[in-house]
Amino acid sequence: MEPVTLRTERLHLRPFEQRDAEAVFAACQDTEIARWTTVPYPYARKHAEDFVVNIGPAGWRDATLYTFGAFTPDGTLVGSTGLVNTAKLYTSDRTAELGYWTVREQRGRGYTVEAARAVVDWAFTSLGAERLEWYAHVGNEASRAVARRLGFVMEGVHRARTVHRGERRDDWSASLLPSDWGRSGRTPYTATPPPP
Repeated sequence: MEPVTLRTERLHLRPFEQRDAEAVFAACQDTEIARWTTVPYPYARKHAEDFVVNIGPAGWRDATLYTFGAFTPDGTLVGSTGLVNTAKLYTSDRTAELGYWTVREQRGRGYTVEAARAVVDWAFTSLGAERLEWYAHVGNEASRAVARRLGFVMEGVHRARTVHRGERRDDWSASLLPSDWGRSGRTPYTATPPPP
């Protein structure tokens, strides 16, 4: 996949570059990011360098991970938003997972929803996604609030779904379909009626 850039009213979304390593390093010192995401902990400069120089570019090249840095017009990093587990986008499943984190000082301004909305729109229109998934450790209310604002439908709790920092965690799950945004998908879908 050739890397792309996206623009919103307030943000410029682009793949991370080597020049972003210091900003990523500073952002990932936040214990809340470490608490709720898979970033290494403690987070060292070498982790930021590896992310922007190797992991991000390889994800785009191999079509396995599409990560965007979200920046204000003056170049300030506000967060990371992207699609993970993208291999199923290129099968009949047409599915990927949405993930994001936000720089502590930038929270509460609506940036995460704005950036994620742009990525979701790109996934539905340019990539032909027919299902986007969201997962977060139970208790991550901020992430769940973003997912709900995007229109994700909560589906339940997956017991012991992930191992995080050496312990099993329960995860919330949700999904977003093109029809949730008033769009149609290529594959016909008939929803199961609710139980009587």
